[in-house]
Amino acid sequence: MLQPFVSQTLNGAVWRLQIDGETDIMCIEIRNEKDRQTSFAAVNLASGQVYFTSLTLPERWLTGIENIYNGVLLLHYYKHETSPEHKSIIAVDATTSTELWSNYSLAFNHLSTNGPVAYNPGIQPKKLLLIDVLSGQTIRPYNTTLDKPLDNYIVIPEMIPAAQLIPGTLPEEPYGNMVHYLNHNSYRIVSLHTFKNGALQQHLYIMDGSNVVYHDLLNQDIQKLQPEAFVLHKNALIYIKNRTEIKVLKL
Repeated sequence: MLQPFVSQTLNGAVWRLQIDGETDIMCIEIRNEKDRQTSFAAVNLASGQVYFTSLTLPERWLTGIENIYNGVLLLHYYKHETSPEHKSIIAVDATTSTELWSNYSLAFNHLSTNGPVAYNPGIQPKKLLLIDVLSGQTIRPYNTTLDKPLDNYIVIPEMIPAAQLIPGTLPEEPYGNMVHYLNHNSYRIVSLHTFKNGALQQHLYIMDGSNVVYHDLLNQDIQKLQPEAFVLHKNALIYIKNRTEIKVLKL
């Protein structure tokens, strides 16, 4: 039977995940609406080591994750509480939580194979720049030919009607007839909803052939169908339980 090699309860709802395809470090944005606090965590998906779980910035609410590259976590602030627009870049060592540099004039645009791409929001038209992730220094103007989009090796399950599967494949009859489904190695990974005792539940099943080798109840007494419950990074299956727990299994 499979067992999680990472099982971490966090101080708030898991809001966003970003994974560094090169170092296998996953960084997590955690939002606690009651305390109006945003915090960050980092976990190594290869070793299972939890580096930190409660990093906060001086602005404790209007902040979030941009991405992670080469072991450096890139964070941002929000311009206004009512606006989704980002400002500033704060770079943090993803293994120690030490701040490496910050730039309050730039904003993050996207990740390329050669590093983060940023721009100055005060300059129009927008001019994209390639940034050194370790120092924050500008390397050169962004080049679409050289600076290709970066692959993070994340696989998202398909959402398919249960009727497409062979009868008897699923361990339970799914409510709403839809399942999130993924095959990896010899395993079949399924997330589905059931309706029991007047309430919705969300389940995760991992099967090897016809045998269920892992099961977890992800959410119960929920009011509506939840989005996809898991993602796969290389051989690490990552899922969220009860909105506040991160679990990882090796497949």
